[in-house]
Amino acid sequence: MPLTDEFFGTNADNSKNEDYCKFCFANGNFVQDCTMDEMIEHCTQFVDEVNKYMPKPMTKDEYKQMMRQYFPTLKRWKKQD
Repeated sequence: MPLTDEFFGTNADNSKNEDYCKFCFANGNFVQDCTMDEMIEHCTQFVDEVNKYMPKPMTKDEYKQMMRQYFPTLKRWKKQD
C-alpha cells in the first residue's frame, strides 16, 4: 500500500502522521497491540486490496516476503541500537 495523504494515520490532535498508515495508527495510538510477525499474518489477508495498487499482482507468499523485508525498516519495528 502506498503511504499517501489518504492513507496517513492520525495523531492525538487529529493531525496527519506520516510515519504510519491509518490502518495501523489512529488518534495517536497503534490500532493493534501485536508483534511484527502477527502483523504480517494479519496484513496478508489484504493482499487482494494491495494488489489494486501494484503494477504486478503478488501472491500471499510474495507479499509476506516483502513485508518481512520492509517491516523491520519501519519506525515501529526497527530495532534500537
